[in-house]
Amino acid sequence: MALQLGSLTVDVPVVLAPMAGITNAAFRRLCLEQGAGLYVCEMITSRGLVEGDATTKSMLAFDELETVRSVQLYGTDPVYVGKAAEILCADYGVHHIDLNFGCPVPKVTRKGGGGALPWKRGLLGEILTAAVKAAEPYGVPVTMKTRKGIDEDHLTYLDAGRIAADTGIAAIALHGRTVQQAYSGIADWEAIGELVQAVDIPVLGNGDIWEARDALRMVEETGAAGVVVGRGCLGRPWLFRDLAAAFTGGLDEIATLPDLGEVRVMMRRHAELLCQYMGEEKGSKEFRKHVTWYLKGFRAGGALRHSLALVDSLATLDRLLEDLDPSEPFPVGELGTPRGRQGAPRKHVVLPEGWLDDADGAGCAVAEDVDSSSGG
Repeated sequence: MALQLGSLTVDVPVVLAPMAGITNAAFRRLCLEQGAGLYVCEMITSRGLVEGDATTKSMLAFDELETVRSVQLYGTDPVYVGKAAEILCADYGVHHIDLNFGCPVPKVTRKGGGGALPWKRGLLGEILTAAVKAAEPYGVPVTMKTRKGIDEDHLTYLDAGRIAADTGIAAIALHGRTVQQAYSGIADWEAIGELVQAVDIPVLGNGDIWEARDALRMVEETGAAGVVVGRGCLGRPWLFRDLAAAFTGGLDEIATLPDLGEVRVMMRRHAELLCQYMGEEKGSKEFRKHVTWYLKGFRAGGALRHSLALVDSLATLDRLLEDLDPSEPFPVGELGTPRGRQGAPRKHVVLPEGWLDDADGAGCAVAEDVDSSSGG
């Protein structure tokens, strides 16, 4: 079961969701070593790229094994988005551009970006048209990711799907939650199925895929052309091995159950790659956030976990990893359970003043940020 995105064929219909501070070149390489799929770079801002922001440009680093370069782009201004798409194609040789209209972070929605933007149907159409037009001469497919809507009273996904199809978008990914829900509650897979029925472009399903069997069930229940995986792979890059096996072999019970010794090896490999790309000091610090995810459910003591979360070099990491019991079996009780951020739904979504007054509006009165520090 392959995924077709314009001229791009993805052998396994699995996409790694861009996650701020997570899906850098090191993590993408780690996941790529586990199984096939499409691995998307961290989200960057169109304005940052167009204006030559150093941080933005530094995020556009690709591993030598990444034969398909995929980037998620954020923007609220059609001109910036179009120019950024052209730069990505002409200067960075990307093979796929994904546009972010799903981010629920307040600093993004208060400027009309992310999951708030599809409410403005005219603006959404302008941005999609600009990106597709800029990428078309290079044969680069443009996709988009969105959510159900701002909240249950302001749903946007069906209109967004129609506009995407009309403007030449190659596929649309739907996270089955509203912006107000953020990452709380249960993802609405029925909405994904409704979007599949409403549009004639591929729909990718996102939300609550914790195991390979969840991905197969989502495709079966919704008719989605593939899945987007985010939090489920945190501390579990081998999930992509399971997903590749499931989609190529149709096995719905396949699950990698590494003992703690195997997890130690994966942790060391992850840290090694981070240090390779960032230098040992920064890479070691960057690895700290992953410790809790890797050890979730294992019996490793609190003092050892604390020390691992303060690791400052590969030598220190090697010494600490030796204290983990390599024979401890995988905690099967963790299978199928949520990982990463969850939290509670927001009381209200922060939006620009008067944002909801005109759903057909075009143009954005609020300038987008230069930095790329927001979540996707």
